[in-house]
Amino acid sequence: MTSSINTSMGLREWTLLIVLSVLWGGSFFFVGVAVTDLPPLTIVMLRVGIAAAALWSMVLLMGLRPPKELKVWGVLLGMGMLNNVIPFTLIVWGQTQIASGLASILNATTPIFTVVAAGMFLPDERMTPLKLVGVLIGLAGVTVMIGLPVMEGYGSVLAQVAVIAAALSYAFAGVYGRRFKAMAIDPLVAAAGQITTSAFVLLPLALIVDGPIDITGTRSGTWAAIAGLAIFSTAVAYVLYFKILELAGATNLLLVTLLIPVSAILLGSLFLDESLVPAHFAGMALIALGLSAIDGRLWQRKRVGEQA
Repeated sequence: MTSSINTSMGLREWTLLIVLSVLWGGSFFFVGVAVTDLPPLTIVMLRVGIAAAALWSMVLLMGLRPPKELKVWGVLLGMGMLNNVIPFTLIVWGQTQIASGLASILNATTPIFTVVAAGMFLPDERMTPLKLVGVLIGLAGVTVMIGLPVMEGYGSVLAQVAVIAAALSYAFAGVYGRRFKAMAIDPLVAAAGQITTSAFVLLPLALIVDGPIDITGTRSGTWAAIAGLAIFSTAVAYVLYFKILELAGATNLLLVTLLIPVSAILLGSLFLDESLVPAHFAGMALIALGLSAIDGRLWQRKRVGEQA
């Protein structure tokens, strides 16, 4: 069977990708605000709980129906764990110790891991020599950021490793989520379903680990950040996420993580007084070079130009 995935993205796919990058870049800023008042699991629980309510409202307004099959809900639970529970928790915990801009840069390794995972499990997104080169260059960028002894005063290495682990979880989510197309699940329903299963997992965990929310001790700016995180960076973002996944595939979708640091670093520097060291930008440059090799189009054009 011929795949309908567009390995070369057009104007529509790139537009959706850029919008998604702004929404997800804002999530690092919102988390940076919220972690000053609320513990990590509580932030993640509020994020998915409010987003679930917003998404089901959209589902009902569009006249869509939730899935009835237990098998579908099992798949949604798996997606929720890989795409929400694990990475959200790791990133929020990491941001208690490192800047939002650095977290977004480390998150940009997601396509590197996705290429490996997609090459292993998706027949229409197999590994190529150029993609392998991109993976190696990207991993070199991670090594520059984490492996050099320049992190004193910029957060612990463990916090950075946590964000890298979140990127790995996102990568497997991108591969795992391809099955929704074969199951003919509407992207909006898929987004609502996986967020809902995540909320059911996180609610008891947050209550046990963090305890009840201290409403009186939480600032209004924190609640505004939680609302932005849940509605824009989660509910709206995941509608776009599943649509791009359907149109362009796992590898192209997760190129969004290369664009995310632009808005995350800008917001962090303007409003959170954050700064990065030269090693972070050097690592980001290597990750960008690696991702360009994974994407392949610039390298192929260069090769054609040299042969002409």
